[in-house]
Amino acid sequence: MTHSGFFTKQELECPCCKAYFFDENTLFLLNEARERAGMPFIVSSACRCKEHNKEVGGTPNSAHLRGKAADILFKDSNECFLITDALLQAGFRRLGINFRKKFIHADTEEALPQDVLFSYE
Repeated sequence: MTHSGFFTKQELECPCCKAYFFDENTLFLLNEARERAGMPFIVSSACRCKEHNKEVGGTPNSAHLRGKAADILFKDSNECFLITDALLQAGFRRLGINFRKKFIHADTEEALPQDVLFSYE
């Protein structure tokens, strides 16, 4: 499947310092998932510097610190399903869902456990 780039640098950079180091493979898969879903993805978090990661309560080994993760907002259970399905079809093997804050975490960090779907408390 071919696709255009759906995401801007500004959407993926660290919001506090504007650092941009988003992984090219992760971006490719994110664009693939966006095309498969056929709906906009609103990214709430992608690249994070150490300070911002700590500020938002990210784990010390977060894939966001290496530009290999994106958090995508959803409005309801149908959107959550469609986005999750598209992410899996595109090749993401690590997903987390936060139903309270309504976002899906997708990352490509090979050093972390693969083929996992986790929930945030």
